[in-house]
Amino acid sequence: MTLKGLLCSSAFMMSFAVIISLITNFTGIFPGDVLTPDLRSNVTIFCLAVMLTLSFSRIPYRDLNPVKHSASTIRAIVLGLVIASVVPLVGFFILSGTEYADYAKGLVFIAATPFAASVGPLSYILKGDFPHALRSTVIIYVLALLWIPFIVWLCLGESVDMMTVFITVLEIIALPLIISRLLTKVNIPKDAMSITLNCIITFLVWLSVSSADFQSAGWFIMGVFILIAALRTFFMGSVVEVGERRFGIHWTQRVTDILMVTYKNKGIALALCTAVLVGPIIPKAMVAIAASIIVDVCWVAFMDGYLFSGKRMNRELEAEADTERV
Repeated sequence: MTLKGLLCSSAFMMSFAVIISLITNFTGIFPGDVLTPDLRSNVTIFCLAVMLTLSFSRIPYRDLNPVKHSASTIRAIVLGLVIASVVPLVGFFILSGTEYADYAKGLVFIAATPFAASVGPLSYILKGDFPHALRSTVIIYVLALLWIPFIVWLCLGESVDMMTVFITVLEIIALPLIISRLLTKVNIPKDAMSITLNCIITFLVWLSVSSADFQSAGWFIMGVFILIAALRTFFMGSVVEVGERRFGIHWTQRVTDILMVTYKNKGIALALCTAVLVGPIIPKAMVAIAASIIVDVCWVAFMDGYLFSGKRMNRELEAEADTERV
């Protein structure tokens, strides 16, 4: 594969980011004295805002009436916000009364975030419900303006500055939604868009995972967070896949539903964690997010290699077409 092909590959870039991040973390060469928590917070928010602005600019704001598409909207809310948040929230409340309470705070930000903006493009590539994915992305991110502060308040309450939460949400979601409208007519080549977004994601993963406090956390809590992340992705994704397939729901809807329930926007979780928490709590809370990113890389590889593989997609689509003809 060429260098351009590697840069366009989300799976490769995420894997590369995780490997480099773990090396800089465990070798202690991450420049934490230069990249202070405040600087990391500002850089993370800026990079995420740029990334979401570019992503939203490719989504046309038409045919978005949630009443007209009530079934589609309800499905996106239930899967993309509610069900997708259950596992990390349960994990947080179980751990909040233990010695790992500070580490567990990272789970709150994972639970609060909506699904990734790339669910739309991925649905298109995998022959999912593309119009539903685009429409739901806009609707869910608008709802996230209230959903994120609600989840943070519900779990962390007075331990965080809610004004900072609201300001951060406006910076990373509201502003990109507005500014992206100025770029809708700008022609951005697909490869250029992919490379730009992948490079930003790679940098954000390195910036966050490298600064996570793995050494103090220990193997036990790291294993717990990996288990929680696996339940949120592999288990929940498999439940939706098996359940919808048994109910006869076609490939198009299943693909998008699985992406919505499993593919969380870790960039928002990173931005919230660095902006809302203070002091030594940040690297501890980052452990949960870092563990989730590591599992997400495995989940993306699993989806690409098996769950949504080209052979399986063609086989199921042909079988569905045969059934409809009969």
